[in-house]
Amino acid sequence: MDFNMKKLVKDAGAAFSRVVQMTEETLGTSGKTEFDAHLEHLAERANATKTWTEKILKNTEAMLTPNPGYRIEDVFYEKIDKKKPNRLSNLEYLGIDMIEAGNDFGPGMAYGSALIKVGQCEQKLGQIMRDFISTAANCYIQPMRKFLDGEMKTISKEMAILETKRLDLDASKRKVRKARSMIGQQSDSSGISPEVMLDQAERELRVAQSEFDRQAEIVKLLLEGVSSSQAGHLRCLHEFVEAQARHYAQCNAVMQDLQRELAGERQPSPLLRVNSEEVIDLGPSPTISHNSPTHQSLSGSTFITATFDTEVSNL
Repeated sequence: MDFNMKKLVKDAGAAFSRVVQMTEETLGTSGKTEFDAHLEHLAERANATKTWTEKILKNTEAMLTPNPGYRIEDVFYEKIDKKKPNRLSNLEYLGIDMIEAGNDFGPGMAYGSALIKVGQCEQKLGQIMRDFISTAANCYIQPMRKFLDGEMKTISKEMAILETKRLDLDASKRKVRKARSMIGQQSDSSGISPEVMLDQAERELRVAQSEFDRQAEIVKLLLEGVSSSQAGHLRCLHEFVEAQARHYAQCNAVMQDLQRELAGERQPSPLLRVNSEEVIDLGPSPTISHNSPTHQSLSGSTFITATFDTEVSNL
């Protein structure tokens, strides 16, 4: 119990010294130990890697799962280590409605038959999309999230420890400067001479410097590993592109087959010739009133005009 109390008092004193050091640095009344240029460069690259990986991961997830509610639900299932629900895609829901409508209108009718075929195609596209989402999650999203939740969190933790060691180092330097300024003066109220205080402060400084240097090396090793991680990210990116290319190729093949099937069932419309031009026959022509003008001249060209009376059948 006595040991724990001493440790608590020591930790509280160290925390207080850090607060004082941070305050004086903010006010510009105390010096600050700068990290070496190599460590600073590695830290900047690591921060950039973390920031861009987070943005790319967020946008990739939004592209694969546009519904934000589903994305939140998926994260929840991952946290509790449960399997995600097997949802139908929007394309599959569209396909189901088209098939049901086609059956309701009648499979023997042209429109009903086409609706069924298109609906079946939409279902195939939805299944292809779900397969792509699963593949992309395994080959790209999961490795990126593992990098952020694992390696980058470890780096952030060790960087925070390094900053603490840096504050301790600068606080020790401040104590040494203060003790040196007191050399030649009388002992303070505690009865400790300035020479003894200086000797104690210098010992604390050596310990703080050693701990700072050791922690800086640990951080450097972790930061240098980010470059190796990027090589792994590149492989994941290649796999993602290959999966996306297969996805679009499969979708294109399905749509090409559907177009050929629908084109084979389409009946060509008869063509009429008017003033030497072919036009599509849209059905029975309305009755032409013989009392209306039929010729009009414009710039030497003759155009046929007609006033149509709509025939209405008696109900």
